[in-house]
Amino acid sequence: MFSGLAVFPARDADCAAAELLSLELTIPLLPVATQSGVCSDYPLLLEVTGRDLLLRQSGRGSAGPVAVNFGAPDMRYRRRGGQNELLGKAVGVGKKKPLRVLDATAGLGRDGFILADLDCEMTLCERHPVVAKMLSWGLSAASGDDDPWLRSVAARMSLQALDARSLEPDSVAALDVIYMDPMFPQRKKSASVKKEMLLFQTLLENSVDPDDAGELLLWALSQSVARVVVKRPLKAPVLAGRSPSHCISGKAVRFDVYVQRKLS
Repeated sequence: MFSGLAVFPARDADCAAAELLSLELTIPLLPVATQSGVCSDYPLLLEVTGRDLLLRQSGRGSAGPVAVNFGAPDMRYRRRGGQNELLGKAVGVGKKKPLRVLDATAGLGRDGFILADLDCEMTLCERHPVVAKMLSWGLSAASGDDDPWLRSVAARMSLQALDARSLEPDSVAALDVIYMDPMFPQRKKSASVKKEMLLFQTLLENSVDPDDAGELLLWALSQSVARVVVKRPLKAPVLAGRSPSHCISGKAVRFDVYVQRKLS
């Protein structure tokens, strides 16, 4: 299914899980402890190691792996960041409890996790099967962690491995907010592009319709939710030519807020 991608187990104990992933994703299964630095047959590798699923770029000198680890130090640091306040304000945190939010483009789940940490009840949709698998493994690890805080946040998150537009109408009708952060492969590969984005550029190459983000916004606006929120680069144009009700801007990103009714 995915050209240029294979999976391997880090240890003998990981063989069964790696074999299952190989079957589910229809990708080749490589030997135990395959060395990504010298593997030239596949540009991208999934490594199964215990409860972690790592996405690696093969070849010498490649960047370190990317995984969904909600308990990692960078995630704990990020939950104290100022952008969280902007994100919470954009979706309407504090205006209704519980606030039911759909993250229609979940990706690595980081914004969804921040919103869950702000007491939102989160539904995460991710349609790319590989990214959805990584997110599923990350949520499973968080749900079984020894940290009560991490478990409690994960309990407010549910994952749907599909296009948000395929959700059952009753599920969408129960939502308050639809949030989206369209993630597309960017062609520039400068030092400012984070390693996970470089990996995703390779993973998502030739699989994303450039008009899809606008179509997703139009779908979201047609739903009976109180508001739709779109995360955009600070100077990017609005999606689908639709001007928001208002914007909440940070240093590098802004949140375009489309208010359709009061949160109540």
